Amino acid sequence: MHKDFKALGISYKNTPLEVRELLSFNEESCRRLLRFFKEFSDITEVMVLSTCNRSEVYYSSPVDKSDEIIKLIGLERDIQDLSSLKDYFIRYTDPKDATSHLFEVAIGLEAQVVGDLQIINQVKNAYQWSADEDLAGPYLHRLLHTVFFTNKRVVQETPFRDGAASVSYATVELIDGLVSNIDQPKILVLGLGEIGEDLCRNLTALTKAKVVISNRTKKRAQEIAYECNFDSLPFATVSQRLKDFDVVVSSVRMDEPFLTKELLSSQSRHSFQYLFDLSVPRSISSDVESLPGILLYNIDGIQNKTTRALQKRMEAIPLVRQIILEAIEEFSNWTRDMEVSPTINKLKNALEQIRQEEMSRFLKNSSDKENKMVDKITRSMIQKIIKLPVLQLKAACKRGEAETLIDVLNDLFELEHQSEDITK
Repeated sequence: MHKDFKALGISYKNTPLEVRELLSFNEESCRRLLRFFKEFSDITEVMVLSTCNRSEVYYSSPVDKSDEIIKLIGLERDIQDLSSLKDYFIRYTDPKDATSHLFEVAIGLEAQVVGDLQIINQVKNAYQWSADEDLAGPYLHRLLHTVFFTNKRVVQETPFRDGAASVSYATVELIDGLVSNIDQPKILVLGLGEIGEDLCRNLTALTKAKVVISNRTKKRAQEIAYECNFDSLPFATVSQRLKDFDVVVSSVRMDEPFLTKELLSSQSRHSFQYLFDLSVPRSISSDVESLPGILLYNIDGIQNKTTRALQKRMEAIPLVRQIILEAIEEFSNWTRDMEVSPTINKLKNALEQIRQEEMSRFLKNSSDKENKMVDKITRSMIQKIIKLPVLQLKAACKRGEAETLIDVLNDLFELEHQSEDITK
């Protein structure tokens, strides 16, 4: 494992929503923070991951840079004093912990909804933005590609990603099936509590749909609409506009139903209208189903679907963890090889330099045929000589004892003065 890999961040597990909102990053702000790393920090490999449930920074540095990173976050977020928020940040200074945490986040084990389908794409975006800013070096490239391959194994070999395991996922999945034959379905989302916001973010997957958001707090509707590239509608005008929508999803919190039979019967439509009531207490009167062309889905039916899916995912967790352990072990072997590869390359170069010098001393008057023969013989000798030290180095890596052997080789061949570029 790369001894310099670290991470820090906040998540829904220990950080309230108002703090997560304050420290969240969209694509623009994420890229700006990455540029701050290039300008104000000596960290050369870094990735910033921000979702509605977490904001995290993964980076490579021989020392803990958490305080410096928090200051850069404050600079990007225009927060002068982050002292009251610093305790929310969890630091992963052990590379094994940081690596394991990234795998569990990306695969969905750390998600608020276990097996979250969105998180792997969010990780892919974070990685792409890091690569765009030249902040993804060999280690981060290899690590993230290992994560993506591991996710593919989880999807193919386990039921961990089967079914919709949250109310919002299940609702969007059901909507997608119902409106598949409509060219540009119009969807109205009423209410922006936790479920409403999550629903909006999941609805972004329905690229052909025209989604409109309405909320009693106008500013919040505009913020979420901007984030998701949707339109917003003043809440006071909803009653007059209901007939315009193929799908209405309500998570409005009210003591009495907001959408009633009387209200809906006053608006004529010539096609089916699908209503989803995600509120408790219910915000859509149950008797609306008696109206022609109205189909009502309530939270209990959707919740039953998500409960079954979630149970399957929970049962698959041991299989998922085993796949992750195998991936981390394979990645660790690669990182151990990377640790000794500079020494191996220097040793090869040192021996090649000796070979070249000795050939030039003794073959000055030799024919081309003799030169080729000696060149072939000495190359073969060098390969056999170096084979055992290389095998011993790799074996020492697995035992965690490579440093001693590296020091011995450095002393014997003065490798600290040797280039890593192998002479061809």
